[in-house]
Amino acid sequence: MKAQRRDKHNYYLDIAETVLERATCLRKSYGAVIVKNDEILSTGYNGAPRGRANCIDLHYCTRDKLNVPRGEKYEICRSVHAEANAIISASRNEMINSTLYLACKDPKTGEVVGDTSSCTMCKRMIINAGISTVVIRNTKDTYTIIDVQRDWIDGDETLAGIFNY
Repeated sequence: MKAQRRDKHNYYLDIAETVLERATCLRKSYGAVIVKNDEILSTGYNGAPRGRANCIDLHYCTRDKLNVPRGEKYEICRSVHAEANAIISASRNEMINSTLYLACKDPKTGEVVGDTSSCTMCKRMIINAGISTVVIRNTKDTYTIIDVQRDWIDGDETLAGIFNY
């Protein structure tokens, strides 16, 4: 009996999950892998900028201390996000029409955090980098595929409801 191979999306998500083991955030650990033509272009995990102290070294998270809800006040967070770190490490020319794989775990429990997404700032960077697809791990074997053009560019809702013409 022939062993079954892991499908490609889960293969790259498994790699993103390994990358997140380097994350230094106390709230959530993220790992990102940018792939084009079955070749890994770059990886990234969330953590403080090079040379600055990480939350795991400080033993506290500023956003936790201030009870900041998820998705708010990223400007007071010490970390550079996994997606941003992966984008910084690759050339835009290579990233055009690539896929970004994203995995997240709760560092306290080690459990995969499903139904996560990139923050608004990372979505902008992904769009400008020319990345065409984002695949986000939901469970060990399931994932969500985001078509960047359809879901984040054509489906842009950032101004919806702000202007009432």
